[in-house]
This record gives sequence, structure tokens and C-alpha cells, in this order.
Amino acid sequence: MDEVASRLREKFPDAITNISSFGDELTVTIKKESILALSRFLKDEFSFDFLVDVCGVDYLGREPRFEVVYHLLSIRSRSRLRLKVPVPGESSTLDSVCSVWKAANWFEREVFDMYGISFNGHPDLRRILNTEDVGGYPLRKDFPLKGLKRE
Repeated sequence: MDEVASRLREKFPDAITNISSFGDELTVTIKKESILALSRFLKDEFSFDFLVDVCGVDYLGREPRFEVVYHLLSIRSRSRLRLKVPVPGESSTLDSVCSVWKAANWFEREVFDMYGISFNGHPDLRRILNTEDVGGYPLRKDFPLKGLKRE
């Protein structure tokens, strides 16, 4: 994983804000503008061909408020990598990685539905777990614990 980290620092010096590792798993925090280019690079150069999961995190009271986390696996090298992308609360949008990994389609829809983070270029960005009439985003920390009152 040292090779992956050094190549990422070399290829994307302005995009990477932090690289850390725990055990044999690498975590790379990047600026949101570079998610698409960096994802393509990881898939093409290091065979991170399996998108295991995409999830959202809400850090209410902190800015950037949100974080989108991508869990990647290279089946060939049996390596795991975590990408973290901070997303501001004001303009909570991020480029879609559906063009890199088709599995991102449903994962990004879930993050949109539960956190309200939009994905630019997503082929079908609509709610997946909640109905369209649900106001708000249930996994945001400021969502009412007892849910929204229905008339």
C-alpha cells in the first residue's frame, strides 16, 4: 500500500489532504473536486475494481459538515482502500462515480436519500428508501428523533 500512497501523492499532490493507514488498510482523504479523476486512476492503475460501499457521515456543528466514504477493494491484489471526501453543508454536492463503478448507482442514491447529498452526473438520482413526500433526510443529526409529524 506504500506504492499506492506514494503514487497518489505524486499524481494528485493538490487533491490529497491526508493519508493514513491502520493494519493493511489505507485511508485517503481528498478534496471533493478530484473524486472522479482519482477514482478512475485507482481503478485503472491499481485495479480497485470493486466498490464495496459508499456511505455518508454527518458531523453536525463542524464544517465541512458531511463526509462521503468510499470503500474499495482490489480483487487482484487483495487490497482495501478507503476514500474520504469532506462535503460542505451549504453546497452538499459531489461528482458521481457511476461512470467508474456501476455499483455506485444505488449507493449514491442511498446517500442522497438519507443525507441530502447530491451527486452531479448521476444517471437516476432519486429517493431509494423513502417516499418522495418525506421531508428531510433521516440520517442527518438534526432530523427529529421521533420523525416528522404528518398532517
